[in-house]
Amino acid sequence: MSNSMATTSIRNMSSNDRLHELKAFDDTKAGVKGLVDAGVAKIPTLFHHPPDKSLKSSDLLGHISIPVIDLSDIGNKDQSTHQEIVSKIREASERWGFFQIVNHGIPVSVLEEIKDGVRRFHEQDTEVKKEFYTRQLKPFAYNSNFDLYSSPALNWRDTFLCYLAPNAAKPEELPEVCRVILLEYGKHVMKLGITLLELLSEALGLNPDHLKGMGCADGLVTLGHYYPPCPEPELTMGTTKHSDNDFLTVLLQDHIGGLQVLYQDKWVDIPTVPGALVVNIGDLLQLITNDRFRSVEHRVLANSVGPRISVASFFSTDLLPSPKLYGPMKELLSEDNPPKYRETTVAEYGAYFKAKGLDGTSALEHFRI
Repeated sequence: MSNSMATTSIRNMSSNDRLHELKAFDDTKAGVKGLVDAGVAKIPTLFHHPPDKSLKSSDLLGHISIPVIDLSDIGNKDQSTHQEIVSKIREASERWGFFQIVNHGIPVSVLEEIKDGVRRFHEQDTEVKKEFYTRQLKPFAYNSNFDLYSSPALNWRDTFLCYLAPNAAKPEELPEVCRVILLEYGKHVMKLGITLLELLSEALGLNPDHLKGMGCADGLVTLGHYYPPCPEPELTMGTTKHSDNDFLTVLLQDHIGGLQVLYQDKWVDIPTVPGALVVNIGDLLQLITNDRFRSVEHRVLANSVGPRISVASFFSTDLLPSPKLYGPMKELLSEDNPPKYRETTVAEYGAYFKAKGLDGTSALEHFRI
């Protein structure tokens, strides 16, 4: 046997072994929490992440932080006060792609209850939880690593996904332990999202209802992430470096932290602020604004103290079929600013993103002209 044939044979064996390990993990339907419950002291090699080649661990900016924007005066009839908020959102969306909001109108009691609801779901009896475990497109689905079979390395995280618009999950399709709060939280986030899209429209110099009119609030998907404590957090990631495949994300994180955003090729910690929500621009909003607003890469570090709870709400119709095409908005284009992306549907973008997996590269490049 030639050296090249032997190498190919070894690669195939290695690939088959990996696939077998992935399937064995998937078949437990217990996720990463199942590994922790079993008392693992060494994490499986499936979860080992190579060091980020483009960034050293020392590449962390500790002296700056993303903007925190107070929305308490959003209804103020004084135009200068309103325009000041719009101006802050414009600067944050162009420079950072991320900002935190306080006094956003969602009661603290609702924020606490949705975090508790996510924890209750993931910490309930495994046999009950298994009933929801699936990789199919369903109104409510629980699994570990949506890109299990496509990503280079797994993340130390379990997740449930719930469609809240346009085809909201029926109450009986939702787990009893978080049913009521999921539907209530969805109503609050949809209202807030529409407000944010109005402010972002104004920040682009357009009518407040412009982005909503384009369908940017037609879909809402909420993800309940559970990051169990990790015995070897330095070897893995909670969530790999990525940008979001939606128009806009509203994130609630608990007190543990670990979320970082990439800014000027350095990682910046996003501190936990009591009662605050993190807002970030998604790939589709960068696409339709022709790079005016930035969908920025971010990641979550694995932790040894968890579980860490976060609730991410994505404004997108995701993989639901729709013929609507999205490309750079003509209102923002000119001879000096020609379109940088081809048109695509939300479903096509989402399908490409999911097939690619969280491999540390941006899906936007695939759609760039």
